Amino acid sequence: MDKIDYKILDELQRDGRLSSQALAARVGLSTSPCWRRVRRLEELGVIKAHVAILEPEKVGLLVTTIANVTLEDHHPDSVAEFDRMIAMRPEILECYATSGQQDYTLKIICKSIAAYDKLLNEYILRCKAVHTVSTSIVLRGTKHTTALPLMDS
Repeated sequence: MDKIDYKILDELQRDGRLSSQALAARVGLSTSPCWRRVRRLEELGVIKAHVAILEPEKVGLLVTTIANVTLEDHHPDSVAEFDRMIAMRPEILECYATSGQQDYTLKIICKSIAAYDKLLNEYILRCKAVHTVSTSIVLRGTKHTTALPLMDS
């Protein structure tokens, strides 16, 4: 990847709806070579998807939580059971295996505290691999981005 590829990626992270012409103009290429570079970046898996980012509150998702999970053990079967449960639940947006006191950190978005309580008690805590869960309710967000830091501005 060269500097132009990084410019393309930076622009697409800011506005994924740019037309090929607009993107090409912003990165200093003509349309066809720019389009070919975008396709190559998609084929290489650098660009994973083109998506719309929604505002959770405007679609009725009012509660964001961060849940720190400790497993009973680290046996491959336990980890696989936990991974299956995580994959099944659309409320769980992000899951990170972490170092430190907890094994996983989850970002969860629900309609209400009651909906989170149901998810916690009917799915997460019923997973035999889970030992403990410690939850923090997000009061407000101060920064949220999906853009990776590709270039010095």
